[in-house]
This record gives sequence, structure tokens and C-alpha cells, in this order.
Amino acid sequence: MSAADYCVRGSVAVITFNNPPMNTLAHPLRAAVHRHLQGAIADDKVKAIVLIGAGRAFCAGAEVREFNTPAVLQAPNTRDLIAAYEASGKPVIAAVHGVAMGGGLEQALGCHFRVASAAAQIALPEVKLGILPGAGGTQRLPRVIGVEKALNLIVSGEPVMSETLRGSLFDEIIEGDLLGGAIAFAEKIIAEQRPLKRLRDVVIDYPHHEAFFRFARNAIAAAAKHYPAPLKCLEAVAASVTMNIDDGLKFERDCFTLLVNTTESKALRHAFFGERAAAKIPDVPADTPLRPIKSAAVIGAGTMGGGIAMNFANAGIPVTVLETKQEALDRGLATVRKNYDSSLKRGRLTQAQFEQRTGLIRGTLSYDDVKQADIVIEAVFEDIKVKEQVFRKLDQVMKPGAILASNTSTLDIDRIAAFTRRPQEVIGTHFFSPANVMKLLEVVRGAKTGKDVLATTLALSRKIRKTGVVSGVCDGFIGNRMIEQYSRQAGFLLEEGCTPAQVDRALEKFGFAMGPFRMSDLAGNDVGWYIRKRRYAERPDMIYSKIPDLICELGRFGQKTGAGFYDYRPGERNALPSKLVDELVVKHSQDIGVTRRRINDEEIVERLVYALANEGAHILEEGIALRASDIDMVYLAGYGFPRWRGGPMFYADTVGLAPVVAAMNRYAGMRHGEFWTPAPLLARLAAEGKTFN
Repeated sequence: MSAADYCVRGSVAVITFNNPPMNTLAHPLRAAVHRHLQGAIADDKVKAIVLIGAGRAFCAGAEVREFNTPAVLQAPNTRDLIAAYEASGKPVIAAVHGVAMGGGLEQALGCHFRVASAAAQIALPEVKLGILPGAGGTQRLPRVIGVEKALNLIVSGEPVMSETLRGSLFDEIIEGDLLGGAIAFAEKIIAEQRPLKRLRDVVIDYPHHEAFFRFARNAIAAAAKHYPAPLKCLEAVAASVTMNIDDGLKFERDCFTLLVNTTESKALRHAFFGERAAAKIPDVPADTPLRPIKSAAVIGAGTMGGGIAMNFANAGIPVTVLETKQEALDRGLATVRKNYDSSLKRGRLTQAQFEQRTGLIRGTLSYDDVKQADIVIEAVFEDIKVKEQVFRKLDQVMKPGAILASNTSTLDIDRIAAFTRRPQEVIGTHFFSPANVMKLLEVVRGAKTGKDVLATTLALSRKIRKTGVVSGVCDGFIGNRMIEQYSRQAGFLLEEGCTPAQVDRALEKFGFAMGPFRMSDLAGNDVGWYIRKRRYAERPDMIYSKIPDLICELGRFGQKTGAGFYDYRPGERNALPSKLVDELVVKHSQDIGVTRRRINDEEIVERLVYALANEGAHILEEGIALRASDIDMVYLAGYGFPRWRGGPMFYADTVGLAPVVAAMNRYAGMRHGEFWTPAPLLARLAAEGKTFN
């Protein structure tokens, strides 16, 4: 089957992009389109040419599988096609439906005319990959929709509806049959002998461009921070005003080449590919039959349970929340309604959406009201005995074929599955708090979890707009197992000379959304305290700083109690350094005989981030994570790791694994030096000059 189809309707040639599912610009498609275009130009019977996409889209842009391969530049490349459209002496009309994104929109910009269906969306999203449009988008789009609109679209990378660009980008918006409408438009062009509109011939008249770009540069610089691409987008759009088209295209290409080689762009592309790779499980075929999920239930109406329920309602799935006491149920549902009410007041929901979503969530005190759900997620207290009671009950009441999921953050899914007579239907679904906001869903695969259950849960994660990452069974899975080592190092830094604020500032300057102590205050210090108490009994060999325990013994559990590692004013979330805590930290150092020293930010960052990477190497070697990129996706989606650094494993790769091991060897001569033994996988890759990814 050809990647592009060709037919002639009267005097109009139709070239149809046919590279399912989104008609991306793979080389076979480019070659076929170019061949058909030359055939149409040479055919005297053909007076006009229509480009259209088969299936769901006009063209979604570059073929991601060709990234970093010679095929992406193989002739004819995207720029060659656009040049051929522009050079055609016969009108070339782009007929856009679905989406025209990136190189797909640039294809349309190279045509002489453009029509679209009313529901079509267009975008130049390259900035989200740390690059800019590389096939003329920054030069042609300002020439057709205006400089300011084009800059906003290119810098944001967000899609807009075709209807909003009627009369500028699109000559006509076609209702009904797009192909029929496009052919009729082409015949009208032929009959009227309209001159061909080449965007390269348009000269932009924008007398106030210097003041506009000066203002825009300041605004973009403030928002972009660690990302170089947005400012380069601005410079390229500015070139469309100040340079002729050929010089502007060369400048755009130079900017693209510069950006594509930056660490930030490599990190963003790593995240892009990593999110897609996470959904692919080697032993679970892509065509594995999925179980229908038309209704859901959540056991527990606390903070997590309510947030989990909101995910289902947001996706249009009715959900029943079960509690043991009416007071707890009323409190939980009131919190859910309050969250939706806040979104309504901020304009993030319409009144209709508010009513629909709140209407999809109902509460109950009876297991009889949840037994017909297609999936039930347990979100009760993190205690194995409590989990046992719930799962034994679920095993008794839930219908055959229902998926039984646990929101546990650390406990053994295989042990939980053993409480039932259907372990093949038990799986871990570890949501992150707040569950209605955080993107990560750790999907924990038990030893007996069915492949269809795993495939269904991953598909469900996409439906509720989560990044699903599969983990094997171990204490803490991927994310919390690693964060424990990160937190241990943070505690040791307090003992050796830091304050909580100093550690947090260093990590936030590195790019984390929150440092470890602000994060602990947000999550609740008592959560970590509970886990450490279990560790003290199960792993007496694992050493922790006692400072977090001392904080908890004072009742300072974080934001929910108004005091933790920081102080908080009533009704506010701003973390205020605590004199009491700083004095407690210094006294504890004295009590354990540690002489405090000045510790710089570089050491703080290295110790915490390399602790993550080293534990990640253990997790990879044990097969708990399938790929290093899966670990990175956990940290990008769930722990506030800076996206522009790509995740802890990718960051270690960019530093170089040999320098990482060398730093660890330096720290091995300090307190708790045994912590810094490199994981065997890390040591081996470093010695061989290889990387995790």
C-alpha cells in the first residue's frame, strides 16, 4: 500500500496522505507525495491539486520514529515538499481536517490556498520539544495571520480551532464533505483564474515591531526561565519582519540546529518518547483484549479517595465512593464538591461541566452499592491489616471480572492479592497526591496480575489523563523506594550543617518544584514517620537521621497542622523558616557529636540527585522498572523533577556516569559512606563508557 494515494476528479488531482494513524511525514509518505505532485504538474488535464489526509488527520507533523536517524533528512525532506508546492504553476490547495500540527501545518502553509473543516485544529507545538518549527513555520505563519497571533501560537505551542482563522490562514471553512468542498473550491479557483498566493512573496508591514518585540522578549524571558526555545522562537518570528524570506528561512534553520543540540531539547524529547514507551510492555501484545470500564468504585473518602473519584468523574465515568461512617463520607464528598466549586469560580469548568461531574460521584456506606463496578480502587489507611479486611470483603462481593486495585504506596501487592481468590484480577494503582491533579499513576504488576488487567489499567490511565508507568513489586515500588534514599540524604545534610531552607533552596534552584522538606510538609510528615517506624522494625541496618522523627514528636506534621519543618500562617501555604526547627537541628548535631560544617549547593544537589540515580540503577537491575526512561517518567510526572533536565537517570547520563561514580567515591569517605557504594549496573556502565538511556 502506498503512503499517499492519487486520483483525478475532473480537472482536479487529489493527493491523499495515507500513513495511519496520523499521516506523519515519514520518508515513504514524503516520497510518494512528491512523486504524485510531479505527475499532476506534468498532466495537462490537471488544472489544480488538492492535498488531503486519510483517516483522522490531515498531518500530525514529523514522524517521531525517524528522529535522530538519517531518514529525517532523506530527500525529499519536508522543506523540499514545501518548495515544490510553492513552485507549482498549478494551484495547490490544502484541505485540512482533524489536526495539522508542526510539519503538517508547515505543509499547508506552503500551499497556495487552504480550506478546512470547522472542527480542525492547527498548531506548531515544536517549542514543547525544546525546538522551533524548522520548515518555514516561523516565516510563513506571520505572513498570513499576522505577527502577534503567530508569535503567540508558536511560543505557546497550543492548538487553535480552524474557525478562529477563517479568512486569514483558511480561505474557506467547509461544512460537510471536506473533499467535495475542496474540489469545488479548486474548480472555482480554476474558473476565476485566481492568481496563486505564495506566502514567500508577502512582505510584512509592521511599523511598531521593535517596541512589540522588546515587550514580548521581556515577557517570554520571565516565563521561559530554563527553556531556551521560546526566546529563539521570538527571534525567528522577528526575522520574518526584518529579513527577506530566504534569509529568514536560513535564520530559522540555524536556530533549529542550535536548539536541537541543547541539553534542554534532548531532555524534552527524552520525556516525549519516554511517555510513549512507558505504555509498551514487552510481554503484553498491543492487541490484548481490554475489559470495559463503564463504572468505578473507590473505597475510602479521604483525601486520596476523593481525588481518585474525581479522575473518573472528569473522564465521564460514574463512580461510587464507599465509607464506613456517614460523617467521614459527608466530609469527603464535601471536599470533592469544594474542589469542583473552586474550578468553577476560576473559570476552569462551565456550570454544565460542574453539574455533570458532581452528578457522576455518589456516596454509600454499603458494599452492595459497589459490587457491580468494573473496577474498584481501595484507598484506605496504609496498613496491611486494614488492606486485608478490605480485599477479603471485595473478593466476596465484587462481580466476576471486576478489577481489584490498591492505591498502596509501599505495600506488597502480591500479599494483598493473596487475600483474594482472584489474584489475577488484583493490581496496584498508586496515585499521587493530590490525586485529581498529579499526572503520575504507578501501575504495580503483581506476580499473578493478568495481562488483560494490566493492559486495561494502562488504557484507563490514559483515559483519566495520567502518565501510567508499570512497576514490579518491591517496597515503595519505583518512586517511593527512590525518594527514601533522597530523603535519607536530606536528613544527613541537616545533621552535618544545613538547615531545611538551605537544602530546599538548592534543590529548587536546580529546578525541582519543591525541595524535600517543603514536599514532606505538604504530604504530611506523619506519613514518612509511619513508614520509618516500620523500617526500624524490619530493617534495623538502614540508618536514618532522627531529626524528622523529632519534628513529628512535637506534633509538627506539616501544612495540615500549621507547622512542620517550616511554620505556616493560618490559611496560608507559604513556608516560613522556623527558628524552633533550626535550633532543634543544631542541638541534634551536638547530641550525636557531629561538628557542623558549611555545605555548598553543589554538594547538596549531587548527594540528593545521585542518590536517586543510584537507587534507580538497583531498580533497573532487579527488573522492577522495565527501562531507565520509565524511572524518569515517574520523577517527571510525580515528584516535580525538572522536565528540562529529563529525570534522574537522564540527568546522570548528561553529567556522565563516570563523573557520577567519581563523586560517589568522594562521598564514600564521609559519614555513612557505605551508602555510596555504586549499584553494580551503574559501576559497569560507567566503566564501559555507556549510559542508562
